[in-house]
Amino acid sequence: MATTIRKLAQMKRDGEKIPMVTAYDYTAARIADAAGIPIILVGDSLGMVVLGYDSTIPVTMDDMVRHTRMVSRGASEALIVADLPFMAYQVDANEAMRNAGRLMQEGGAHTVKMEGGVAIADTVRRIVDAGAPVMGHIGLTPQSVNALGGYRVQGRTRATARRLLDDAVALQDAGAYSVVLECVPSQLAKVITERLTIPTIGIGAGPDCDGQVQVFHDMLGLFSDFLPKHARRYATLSDDITAAFRQYAEDVRAGDFPAESESFTMNEAVLSDLLDG
Repeated sequence: MATTIRKLAQMKRDGEKIPMVTAYDYTAARIADAAGIPIILVGDSLGMVVLGYDSTIPVTMDDMVRHTRMVSRGASEALIVADLPFMAYQVDANEAMRNAGRLMQEGGAHTVKMEGGVAIADTVRRIVDAGAPVMGHIGLTPQSVNALGGYRVQGRTRATARRLLDDAVALQDAGAYSVVLECVPSQLAKVITERLTIPTIGIGAGPDCDGQVQVFHDMLGLFSDFLPKHARRYATLSDDITAAFRQYAEDVRAGDFPAESESFTMNEAVLSDLLDG
């Protein structure tokens, strides 16, 4: 059965944990969908793990629409959430609504995700009222990495913890159906999760969130530049892929690939006629 935002709300009420992963193309989406992952996030993290940028900031709306379209063709059961990239919703609510519409109409997303709390609550409300479900994102918000002074845990002081709690409540009041908590102390994430009636999805926010999200490339060991503290590596596919490429190169150099079983043939009479001609 396809995942819906109503299903996610029921999972929170039932105490059923919600797994969520990122995917950025058709193949990854098919794999995640086949594994029964209920939510696939087309994250602007594609800027770093797919496009090779050093942050999410250079990612454009066209990038997000293109990759969301790939994912939507690969998944049939998962709820597809697409990030609104940097400056796609901060200028004004009308532009935010247009860009949310692009991700859903052109990209095939079911919902969009936005970073920020109180400051964007009115925009969230406008988008939700227009019929586009919104997932919030607070704590470490990568699009604000320059303003935050780097990738660091948020909410360790009384003032910043209070602000995050206010942000979470503001997003819920604005109609967001869920909120991501990134790099938030686990104790604070637990308080926020208990305070909200909508599901929380943690990434570096401890075990008490209603769900967890991880980056496809981190989980599978495909992105070897660094492994965040909050990530768990379930495979080291980069090692396997490197070994496979090396073996392939050796087979080609040795003349062992392709073998007869991997080649095509033609009728010998046709070949003879061609050569005689």
